[in-house]
Amino acid sequence: MKNFKELLTDIRAFAFDVDGVLSESVIPMSTSGEPMRTANIKDGYAIQLAVKLGYHIAIITGGSTEAVKTRFSMLGVQDIYMRQASKIGAYEDWKRKHNLTDNQILYMGDDMPDLPLMKLAGIATCPADACIDVRQASIYISPRNGGQGCARDVIEQTLRAQNNWGKDLTW
Repeated sequence: MKNFKELLTDIRAFAFDVDGVLSESVIPMSTSGEPMRTANIKDGYAIQLAVKLGYHIAIITGGSTEAVKTRFSMLGVQDIYMRQASKIGAYEDWKRKHNLTDNQILYMGDDMPDLPLMKLAGIATCPADACIDVRQASIYISPRNGGQGCARDVIEQTLRAQNNWGKDLTW
């Protein structure tokens, strides 16, 4: 069986939950009741770099705010699935759209709704502050908490394993 670093060489795509992964798990609310998420700039850099290098990125979240859609669209992410109470349909749609197999996908989630996708993806990962069930289902647990660079961690490790980190791209 391959170890984590060896598995990274097969990855062509990344899928991420938002709340608790790409934003912190404590989210302030606006006066209208809308969550006001934060975004980590290092996660953003890694995501846009992966897109430019041809990796497929999916955002699959139960939430639905225009800010999330705008943020990830601006980074070049085209596959943004919102209001996904059950995430499997979005995941399967994204796989078909890009002709991906489970072994080519790294998924990062942090809570119970993420477990079905973690069981499908080739590499299941989570932030350090994920719930215990998700940590137990993960092949890799980032030392970073959600919203604090955990997505950068797994993207950078994957790109390094494939000799794609630090490539000189024309911006």
